[in-house]
Amino acid sequence: MKEKEVHTSEIVAIVNTDKLFKKDLKDVLPRNLAREDSLILIKSFIQDWAVKKLLLKAAANNNTSESLENINNLVQDYKESLLINNYKEELIKQQLDTLISEAEIEAYYLTNNENFKLNEVLVKSKYLYFDNTINEKKEIIKLFESDKIEDAEALERQQLSFKIYQLNDSIWIELDNILLNLPFSKENLLKKSKIIQKQDSLGLYLVAIKDVLNRNDIAPLSYIKPTIKEMILHKRKIELIREIEKIIVKDATKNNNFKIY
Repeated sequence: MKEKEVHTSEIVAIVNTDKLFKKDLKDVLPRNLAREDSLILIKSFIQDWAVKKLLLKAAANNNTSESLENINNLVQDYKESLLINNYKEELIKQQLDTLISEAEIEAYYLTNNENFKLNEVLVKSKYLYFDNTINEKKEIIKLFESDKIEDAEALERQQLSFKIYQLNDSIWIELDNILLNLPFSKENLLKKSKIIQKQDSLGLYLVAIKDVLNRNDIAPLSYIKPTIKEMILHKRKIELIREIEKIIVKDATKNNNFKIY
């Protein structure tokens, strides 16, 4: 009788035959929560728990046996899929070769480059913005406009003076991303240019467009390389899983665990 009373005192709510115990609330409450907030959170949790149990009871009573069987089949299929996919992922972690050579990437690109048409405009560009407090305005413009390596290095040494900058014009960048930083129209940046300047009340913008690739042009290898790596790895995963399935069937057949009548 005493054990039953202790057990009953641990119950915080009952819905039909389902019971909610104090221990079920331990993980609900964050640490160092004020008492008033704790009570509100607990009441909300109990209310949600009760509604869920009542809805489940009502749903079970109002579904046909055929519907319940279909739901049970779906649950079983989902459980089996989770188990199989988890097993496959573990095998992939253990056996998949993730090393991809530059030669393999280049070969894949050359074979499939028609599939790598651009959906956006890419540019090779450099740009910067500095405010009116900088005195060496003419010198910066001269360095920016120059193609000499030493001038590019001199410009990089001053980059802490710039409010905005991107000085590497050897990489492809989406034009839309550049437009987020620069007050130029898209049309201004769709053609090669040595330098374009724009003055505002606070400072000066400089931009140079080294090269442009338009929509539907073939994406350059340097830009598409991460995508190609993912595609090669995905292909390897598919081939590995097929090979594993073949081995499983072969072993089961050999051990008389799989027969077709």
